[in-house]
Amino acid sequence: MKKNLILICAVCIAFMYGCQDDEASFGDITTPSNLDVVVTVASDLSGNVTVVPTADNVNNFQVLFQEDADPVIVSESGGTASFRYTQPGQYSEIITVIAYGTGGASSSQSITIDLDVRLDIDPVLLEALVGASTGASTKKWIWDAGNAGHFGVGDPEESFPNFFSAAPNQINACMYDDVLTFSHDGTGTFTYNVETQGASFMNWAEVKRFFPEANPIQFEDECRDLSTQIATDRDTNFVIVTDADTNASTIDVVNSTLSYWSGAMAYDIIELTENKLVVRGIQEPFDPTGAPLAWYHTFVPAQGVTDDFCDDGGATGATGSGNNDVLVWADEFDVDGPPCDANWQYDLGTGSGGWGNGEQQYYTDRPENVIVEGGVLKITAKAETFEGSSYTSARLKSENKYEFQYGRIEFRAKLPKGGGTWPALWTLGADYQTNTWPAAGEMDVMEHVGNQQNKIFSTVHFPGNSGGNAIGDEIDIPNVSEEFHIYELLWTAEDLRFSVDGELHFTFENDASLPFNKDFFF
Repeated sequence: MKKNLILICAVCIAFMYGCQDDEASFGDITTPSNLDVVVTVASDLSGNVTVVPTADNVNNFQVLFQEDADPVIVSESGGTASFRYTQPGQYSEIITVIAYGTGGASSSQSITIDLDVRLDIDPVLLEALVGASTGASTKKWIWDAGNAGHFGVGDPEESFPNFFSAAPNQINACMYDDVLTFSHDGTGTFTYNVETQGASFMNWAEVKRFFPEANPIQFEDECRDLSTQIATDRDTNFVIVTDADTNASTIDVVNSTLSYWSGAMAYDIIELTENKLVVRGIQEPFDPTGAPLAWYHTFVPAQGVTDDFCDDGGATGATGSGNNDVLVWADEFDVDGPPCDANWQYDLGTGSGGWGNGEQQYYTDRPENVIVEGGVLKITAKAETFEGSSYTSARLKSENKYEFQYGRIEFRAKLPKGGGTWPALWTLGADYQTNTWPAAGEMDVMEHVGNQQNKIFSTVHFPGNSGGNAIGDEIDIPNVSEEFHIYELLWTAEDLRFSVDGELHFTFENDASLPFNKDFFF
């Protein structure tokens, strides 16, 4: 901010000078002197800080409480500037005070303050957001995608999305897979996380903030991976601040976003109950710049994903014995709702980016296609028009959730029936993004082609042995679509052994030249 202000003043002076006679006088240029700054940090752990600057020969002061924040103007010596830090915890901040004299001359002083912030949040709002107002608690939220108006945009001068309001499931699927997690540790620390499945949905005018070389299309929002961008901190803090005069509340997610990236990090709370969260955030478009926009979001609780087992993931804590006889990870699908997000993420779309096989379905994470019910995970393929495809289904993976080298793998599954279906339970080399398939390796524990009922295939893929050249074997198993069967892989440095219900039907010798000696995921 200081650099921009000096540049503007220099331009103004140069312009004025060119319009005057050579003998024109601008008066004295006086630099402020004896600059002194008194900073008071409130002792109640509220985060409130006051700054009182004094100086001789001063016109006004600018106080910068944070590096990227707008300055607070103090019009006279001895005036007061106030600010509230809303990030909980113990940390330091630098406050910079710039004193301006005549002719644009200035002097400045920076002070480092130590903060210990413990914020109080209205207990009714806190309980609705995180599940409890006292003690440790966590609650997850997802988009209310099934209802109209869950996403919209309007004029900030209006109180509703007068420009656009989304119909059910109208927005790109890369936004709907986001899960927002709000937590309270019971001691005054409030944490926030937004979990995406790789890509985030972002406003087209915000793309160049992170990707300067990009050429976004006007009014076409994009799915982009922001996981490496330091400006979008996915594990951060949140705070709810309630205005004492208006009683209006604002939720601030420090350096992050409530799923859709518009540049807003603070959102007015329109409605917050245990079953609904409606917020409104203001965007200042980045590139191209333009008039501010008000974005409206509606979220509902993510049922089934707050279970303790899910929060801990599927790891049992055991380290294993080396004999493949100790359970180290499992998902029993014993909590109704979405699959545990500590264990699974999704491939979304048609696979046209390289990971598909020309399927006619669009892979989603909707409950219509993937849900846990009655102790089983159900993946449902549907004949329906969706995102340009004629069918939908789901594709889950443990990538970045659980990856492993060697072990005994068991899937218990009942398979669909009919031509056109092609279910698979398989593993992929975790380095596939840099070690392109088939070099990354693939071990297919079970594949079933619907027009060859009751025939189970087990296959390995690696360089020289992919597609039609893959190596594998098959076994006939009755009633694969009527009964559950156990599909197993025993994977060691020596060999890969594939079985169904304990019956070995394919063995493949492993060695150091093959890609089956590193981490894979389900």
